[in-house]
Amino acid sequence: MTNRKLYLGPLTDNRRWDMVNIRPDDVFVVTPPKCGTTWMQTIVALLLSGDPEVETELSVKMPWVDIRIREMAEVAERLDAMTQRRSMKSHTPLDGLPLDDQAQYICVFRHPLDAHFSMRKHMRNIPMPWFNHWYPEEDEEGIAFRRFLDGGAEGFDGDAMPLAHILRHYQAAKALADRPNVSLFHYADMKRDLAGVFAKLSTLLDTPHSGAVMQQLLAAATFDNMRQNAERYAPSGGKGFFKSDTAFFHSGTSGKWRGHLTDDELSAYDAMMNAHLQPEDRAWLENGSALRDTP
Repeated sequence: MTNRKLYLGPLTDNRRWDMVNIRPDDVFVVTPPKCGTTWMQTIVALLLSGDPEVETELSVKMPWVDIRIREMAEVAERLDAMTQRRSMKSHTPLDGLPLDDQAQYICVFRHPLDAHFSMRKHMRNIPMPWFNHWYPEEDEEGIAFRRFLDGGAEGFDGDAMPLAHILRHYQAAKALADRPNVSLFHYADMKRDLAGVFAKLSTLLDTPHSGAVMQQLLAAATFDNMRQNAERYAPSGGKGFFKSDTAFFHSGTSGKWRGHLTDDELSAYDAMMNAHLQPEDRAWLENGSALRDTP
């Protein structure tokens, strides 16, 4: 944990990374929750394999190292035994991860309000009661949004994904974006230009494929295809972990928060965003860009 921030919550523990022996060709997908993590992991799996029919099995083959559910000794042993090029997932900001000079760090962001409303749906689809008081099913008093705004970036709050945690993720990634092995992507850009994302990632990961193969990989990674084959693409899909695998891919659309927040709530959100971000950073975090390498 030397020179790394400590992130401990009821669900995650970033000290678990101390047991991972990093290889120079490893690929880390680093995101706040509900920002396109599974989508990006799937794209990486497709590019590394070159096979549109690859069984991604993300929970096992591209594990979420931070999560406490599996014993870390077992996860580390499984990772060490892998002979193929590896990819791993983290919801820990980059300042809490081990940084290798050659491994690739793929950071993905989404409009914070879209991520928050997606998280609300997600919490109703998982059998984890820890955050029920953060995300009450009946929320006439606006508890979920109030805690989204006042929650801290670390500790218990961090696992519940308040705005402060998203901002910490963004600031930590931006601080390292001048490194050639740290790249920032945006969910909105993935929706606008998925082919461009594939091309950029293929270059970053040094995974060239023919045009015909790239078209097949691209078709496999469309949101509609992943939703239609949710048991295959959802983390732990087909194993009964989620109440509904299909609901994991709820809609993939943006702006569902519009009309569901009061003027006071939006003003409070604006104030917090403006207090922590420069205008150009806020614009990128909310809306993405034309696939810039840095925001």
